[in-house]
Amino acid sequence: MILLDTHAWIWYLSNPELLSDRAREAVDAAKKDGGIHVSCISTWELFLLVKKGRLVLTQDETAWVHRAEGLSFLKFVPVDNEIVRLSVQLPPPLHDDPADRIIAATARALGLTLITKDERLLNYSHIASLW
Repeated sequence: MILLDTHAWIWYLSNPELLSDRAREAVDAAKKDGGIHVSCISTWELFLLVKKGRLVLTQDETAWVHRAEGLSFLKFVPVDNEIVRLSVQLPPPLHDDPADRIIAATARALGLTLITKDERLLNYSHIASLW
């Protein structure tokens, strides 16, 4: 089972050729098992990126997210109090970006492999990750 980092989620649904071959294979395999997870913090990041003009989608961002929510192979993971606690208590060395910390804590708490291109997360030895 896998957890998609924010960019991996957006790319998989909008432009899957941006994923590495290895990442795409992992996502396709997890899709067959219904094991693709997305942290709800990624939804927050998506809305923020659109608001700042750093992300342009082919449709309104609310409609894009609703479409993603309707996909049976995607499971959105809420940011609950346990995830928040774990994000603050992650072992070093992980940078202080709150969204990345919540995503890493989600992967760690649920035993998921994180699909990410972010070198900082790929090099963080306390979670399984791949690109």
